[in-house]
Amino acid sequence: MNLPAGGQSSNHRTVHRGNGFLVAHVETSPTVPCPCGQSTRIITRQDTPVCNVHVTEIRDARRHYHKQCTEVYFVLEGEGIMELNGEQVPVKPGTVILIEPGTRHRLTGHVRTIVFGVPALDPSDEYFD
Repeated sequence: MNLPAGGQSSNHRTVHRGNGFLVAHVETSPTVPCPCGQSTRIITRQDTPVCNVHVTEIRDARRHYHKQCTEVYFVLEGEGIMELNGEQVPVKPGTVILIEPGTRHRLTGHVRTIVFGVPALDPSDEYFD
């Protein structure tokens, strides 16, 4: 699977809604700054409260946690260290990390990940120490 390094900021975001489904495209999804670096927001809470899908380029993220959202990171490129409640775990392409609500986490290094969140991330559900 080849995903672009980031979507293009666009006023013409492509989201197709059908009966029981939604289709979005990375190339028309906005890339925005975030506490982790920059994130291409392919599926967001605006689209559905069920989940979010982001492609995020992480550069030395700020430690944070969520009270409601469970996140799954799938590392596509790069290497770093994921800090999870004080424990440090090395990550590289192919690493998958499930982060439960309340788990303080941050990734140091430079990696590109797919971040899947359930339920969809609400910006007010991001807490910093």
